[in-house]
Amino acid sequence: MMNKKDIKTTVRLLILSVFLMFNSCKQTNKAEADITEEQKTNYASDVIPFFDDFKLILGDGSNAGIATNFENKDFFYTQNDDQGDWVVFKAPNAGNTHGTSNNTRTELGQTKKWYPKTANDKMTATLKVVNVSATGDARVAASYSVVIGQIHSADGHENEPLKIFYKKFPGHTKGSVFWHYEINTNGDDNSGRWDFSTAVWGHDFSVVGDSVNTYPEEPKDGIALGEAFSYEIEVKDGIMNLKFTSKGHLTKTFSKNLIKSEYTTTADMPKQTQKLFVPIGQDGAERQNAYAGEGCFFKLGAYNQTNGKSPEINKNWCSGAETHGGNIKKQYADGNYAEVWFKEASISISDNAVSNEGYFNKNDKVK
Repeated sequence: MMNKKDIKTTVRLLILSVFLMFNSCKQTNKAEADITEEQKTNYASDVIPFFDDFKLILGDGSNAGIATNFENKDFFYTQNDDQGDWVVFKAPNAGNTHGTSNNTRTELGQTKKWYPKTANDKMTATLKVVNVSATGDARVAASYSVVIGQIHSADGHENEPLKIFYKKFPGHTKGSVFWHYEINTNGDDNSGRWDFSTAVWGHDFSVVGDSVNTYPEEPKDGIALGEAFSYEIEVKDGIMNLKFTSKGHLTKTFSKNLIKSEYTTTADMPKQTQKLFVPIGQDGAERQNAYAGEGCFFKLGAYNQTNGKSPEINKNWCSGAETHGGNIKKQYADGNYAEVWFKEASISISDNAVSNEGYFNKNDKVK
């Protein structure tokens, strides 16, 4: 039989054992929690929760489909800085392209299409461009640029009533933001289609260098790499309304009728088009009702406009940039890629929107 001293000692040992066991379990649970937290992936759909409305094309030409809970460290992932979380879209100068395009893209395409005449559709985005190609031909208008938002037609010629660009020449601190309207060419032949470019901040598409490595004057009101800005695209009752905002810059707004053309004859062709597109044989006229009757859809991401094709093929779109034979790692290593970070984005879709699956199913093509 134990005396009182032995009983006290035994109780103390039991208490100590229970404490050590509890503390050990607590430390184990904490370690497991830390590991779980480290392993947890912050997906793009956690940052911008609208990916159910889009399919994702990657910079290697593959279709990733709906991008919810998805990442690809080469092309599409999240990044954090002192401003918060961002979704990164990255596309090299060359690789496997999608459909008939000469250019790579990491880009979202809307899974529904809507019709401009009856539309009430809107997309917004806040972003910053982190990189554009380090090489190109300064005489080629598309060099050193990336498309960061679009409206695309899913029908007819599948042309683009809107492309929003960012472009910065090497050695410049500031780049330009501008938007394009592409005519919906009259007739069955689409080879005469052309774009008209409008400056937002800085220059428009037509401002190019005098030689391969001679650059125009840097824009005084331009946007620097890493500087955030926002765009808002709204299409309602046939009218496209655009709004661009950025801290320290004037807010810019524009409107364009998408169902009634102002370019129905060659006499209506702007001087800018005569300068850029007529010399390469793109001198068509537009259908009188423009994009009326065609299903359109939004796109968002990094559609790299700089490629390795020879400028002799097309002096507006073929940049002659470095591609390292399509080796993506080498292109990333020396700056020959486009990279765009999106912080916020939203979309609202009108009741008359319908499935756009037919577009994506046509040879899995996205222009």
